[in-house]
Amino acid sequence: MATRWGICSAGKISHDFTVALKTLPAEDHQVVAVAARRLENAQEFAKKHSISRAYGSYEELARDPDIDVVYIGVIHPYHLSTCLLFTNAKKSVLCEKPLAMNSKEVKEILASAKSNNVFLMEAVWTRFFPVSVEIRRLLAQNEVGEVKMVRSEFGAPLMHVPRATEKELGGGAMLDIGIYCLQFICMVYNGEKPECIQAAGVCMETGVDETVVVTLKFSQNRMAVFTCSSGMQLPNDAIVVGTKGTIRVPAHMWCPTSLEVNGKKTEYPVPEPYLPLNFLNSTGMRYEAEEVRQCLLKGLKESAVMSHADSLLLAEVEDEIRRQVGVIYPQDCQ
Repeated sequence: MATRWGICSAGKISHDFTVALKTLPAEDHQVVAVAARRLENAQEFAKKHSISRAYGSYEELARDPDIDVVYIGVIHPYHLSTCLLFTNAKKSVLCEKPLAMNSKEVKEILASAKSNNVFLMEAVWTRFFPVSVEIRRLLAQNEVGEVKMVRSEFGAPLMHVPRATEKELGGGAMLDIGIYCLQFICMVYNGEKPECIQAAGVCMETGVDETVVVTLKFSQNRMAVFTCSSGMQLPNDAIVVGTKGTIRVPAHMWCPTSLEVNGKKTEYPVPEPYLPLNFLNSTGMRYEAEEVRQCLLKGLKESAVMSHADSLLLAEVEDEIRRQVGVIYPQDCQ
């Protein structure tokens, strides 16, 4: 029986996620309904993607009895209220990253999912790409020895994008794209909390971070460093340095399709889309969607690959980084 999806928000990322679902077998994944704040937008989205139901409010989607799981593609200042809407309606949720604006909100979302006994996962899609699966296998089998250093960076010129620069839209490099660097490091170090966090950054006039450089120290003198920026293009690679070799994601570390292990490169292409995409390699969202299906089939309430503890760790480290850089959102004062 197909996993029946509801799509919350008719924006660009929801478009790409729906296109990604179409690369999976129709007998496994079916989009039943889409909701937007304006009915016309939902209807247009539904027509484009051949979806039978369109709603002009998120509440209508929450009341739909034929939905197994809701994909939330709203901007992150609205993640808390939207997640709570669906978890309280006993709907399972796949919510775009970051799960919330801070760790306090993340805890509230996780508590709601637990009390309502529903599945919930933060959509850190990178973790489910074949490249990431292979990295975890290599690390588990000690292929590069003891990991001593992880470096990652993600930078792109996004100053023309309001949601990247405006505080009320959740702007700032750390929450938008820095999360990819941080999650990579946390994945390599198997969810361990860093012993020391040192961050420095440059903030915009809007009060959000443009560029941030972070150094993390873990137990046994293992280190990590990452840079994120919404003001400049960076190489956007990642490297894991071990005592016996290196693992490198040579490009597009947030949606990786190639991997170098001790200099030997292997390609892992994603499927071609049936409609034009808004973001690079977005059909790779199929992997997180399939993870959701497998978890639901097993009756699980969270994924072992992107667990609730993983989401809370990311949020807590992000909170500390923002504190050191001096970025305070309205949600931090509530």
